[in-house]
Formats: sequence, structure tokens, C-alpha cells
Amino acid sequence: MPSTTNPRISNGEAVRGPTGRRLFAVSDLHVAYEQNRAVVKDLHPSDRSDWLIVAGDIGELTADVEWALRLLTERFAQVVWVPGNHELWTHPDDPVRLRGEARYRGLVELCRSLGVLTPEDPYAHWPGPDGPVVIAPLFLLYDYSFLPPGATGTADALARAEEAGVVATDEFLLHSDPYPDPAAWCRARLAYTRERLDACPPELPTVLVNHFPLVREPTRILRYPEFALWCGTTATHDWHRRYRAATVVYGHLHIPRTTWHDGVPHREVSLGYPREWQARGRPDPLLHEILPRRGALSQRGAR
Repeated sequence: MPSTTNPRISNGEAVRGPTGRRLFAVSDLHVAYEQNRAVVKDLHPSDRSDWLIVAGDIGELTADVEWALRLLTERFAQVVWVPGNHELWTHPDDPVRLRGEARYRGLVELCRSLGVLTPEDPYAHWPGPDGPVVIAPLFLLYDYSFLPPGATGTADALARAEEAGVVATDEFLLHSDPYPDPAAWCRARLAYTRERLDACPPELPTVLVNHFPLVREPTRILRYPEFALWCGTTATHDWHRRYRAATVVYGHLHIPRTTWHDGVPHREVSLGYPREWQARGRPDPLLHEILPRRGALSQRGAR
């Protein structure tokens, strides 16, 4: 069963909770695919005190998100979730017809009913080895500022993407209500999140968790550079320094690897679609060890 006492930090005060032995992360589980659902069924912690970060894109349907999170909360001492773009879609096959902010808030309430921490909850205080560390789940979205080479602005970049046939499904299924567009929603989320992070205890390091990368560099190896438009915002380029990140965790790109920026590991922890991970071979292990730090340091050679 999920933990009934979640360790959190609120207004600089830590609330004691279960001791975490290790902190793991994964993203982009896409459980609508039977092959991926089978992988998730096989996910188990090495110890019941382990924590798990799920960095978005569990699936498109609310029922699939609930299935996966319920399963994981029964196995891990604490689960932390951030939304990916797929969870925010109003998919034609989903009986839950909420859109935009209302859909996100509905997912937050679902998570809370399961004991899962979200970007709307007080930030957790991970008390395990290398702790205490603030676990900060973020929901920031994107603002089309990751411009492809040669683009002179957002309108030009979107026109180039359409001409190249590289337009994210978000443009059709991810609604930004009540905001006029995703960029405006992103700006609101950035302001809200900066205020929360600024209030964190300045002596504590953080693990920053977002579905999208916080820096532009990881998108430069994309096969289709136009897709970077839907991959983050330049407004977070210095957050790993500004907020004392021990590690940054993200997904979305389906290119699992670690890159280093200003000495901070940025870890892409996605599973991805079956055609992608099957081509590489089933990940072993699938879960990426984030803390203690030896888990991240062992990946330093990856770029």
C-alpha cells in the first residue's frame, strides 16, 4: 500500500517520513502498448524503502495512468510524478473529457488519492544516503523557444516544422484552457515554480524533475531538429545552478543517457515506444538509480 505519511518540505520545514534507501527514476512508460505494460508489471524495488520518480508520459488515458501509479505505489515507499505531454492530451478514446488546466488538476487529485506526490504538493525531503535532498517535481511545459537552426522566431519555426512534416500531436490533442496557448501556460508555470523553488532551504541540494529537459543541449541530437520546439523552454537554462541541483531528471526525448552541464548530471530516464527500446534491447536495469550519487556517477561516461 502507498505510504500514509509522506516526507515533505513546506516553508522550509521538513516533515519526517519513511527512510528512503535508494531513489530511482523512469519515464515514458507508454503503457497503452502491451509490451510496455508487461515491462511495468515486472518493475520491483530492490528494497521496500526505495522511492520512485515517474517523469511523465505514463500514457494518454486516465485509466492507464491510474493503473500504473496504483501498481507502483503498492511496491515503492514513495512515488513522485510529473505530467508528460501525453497525460495532458484529451484523447478521443479517453472517457475523461477534461481539457488543459482542468485535466492537469484532475490528474493531481488522482495522484493524491493514491499517495503519489505531484508538482502541486510540498516538496519531499528525501532522507536516504546523500540526504537530505529536496525532491522537486516540476510541471513547466514548453514555449517554442527551442528554435531549430536558422529560424528567426516562433512563427517562422512553426512554419518550418509544418513544411518539414514535423508537427507534434500536442498541437491537436493538448489543450491549454484557460490559457490562450501552451506558451502562456508555460509562462504561468514558470512564475509559479520559481516562487516555490526560491522558498526552498538554501542549504539543501535538489533533484529537479521535469518531463522536458531543462537545457537545450540534449535536443541537438534529435533526428528532426524541428521537434525541439515541443521539448522545453530556454527560461530554465540555469536552473540546475540556481537551485543547487545534485541531479536533473527528465524524459520525453526517448534517448536515455546522461549529459553533464556545469558539473551537474542531467539524466534522461525514458523507456520509450516498443520499437525504440526493442531495437536497443530491453533496458537492464530499467530503473535509473539517482541517489545515492554513485548511481549517477557510474554513468558519467555517457554523453
